[in-house]
Amino acid sequence: MTTTGEAASHRGVSGALGDTAAGPATGEPRARRQRPARHRLRLTVVFVVLGAAVVFLLVEGLGSSLNYFDTVDQAVAHRASLGTATFRLEGVVVPGTIARTSSGADFAISEGDQRLAVESSGSPPQLFQPDIPVVVVGHFASTGSDVFVSNQIMVKHSAQYIAAHPGRVTSPNGSVR
Repeated sequence: MTTTGEAASHRGVSGALGDTAAGPATGEPRARRQRPARHRLRLTVVFVVLGAAVVFLLVEGLGSSLNYFDTVDQAVAHRASLGTATFRLEGVVVPGTIARTSSGADFAISEGDQRLAVESSGSPPQLFQPDIPVVVVGHFASTGSDVFVSNQIMVKHSAQYIAAHPGRVTSPNGSVR
C-alpha cells in the first residue's frame, strides 16, 4: 500500500522525466516521438544504395542479354577493343573451308565481304555444314589477329533453313518444326 506522499513523488518523477503521455483523466493525445535526423539520414542512405544496386543489376542483366552475339563485321571493326575477351560471334560457314582436325574443325565464317578464320576445339554439332549460320563462342587468338579461337559451335537455324529442311529441326519435346 502506498501513501499519498509516495504517489505524489511517483507522479513528480515521471513528470520530471518528460513523460508527455496524457493521463486517463486529461484525454489529450500522446505526443509522437520523433526520430533523430541521423537515423532518418541513415535510412535514406540505405534505401538509395539498395535502389542503386537493383538498377545496376537490371541494367547489367538486360544489357548482356540484349547483345547476344556480334556479327563478323562488328567483330572485325571492334577487334582492338575486344582484344582476347570471350564473346559470341555469328556468321555463315564459307563453303570449301571446313577442315576436320584432331581437336575439332577449322573453317571460315563470313558476313557480306568480311571473312574470318575460326579454329574450333571440340566436336562440331551434327548439323554443322557449309552455308549455314552459326554462332561460335571464343576469342581472337591475339589482339589484331584474323583468327578466332572457339570452344563451342552452335548451329543457328533461320526461317529459310527450317522451310528448306522441315524434317531436320526438332523441338525439345520431339515434335518436328
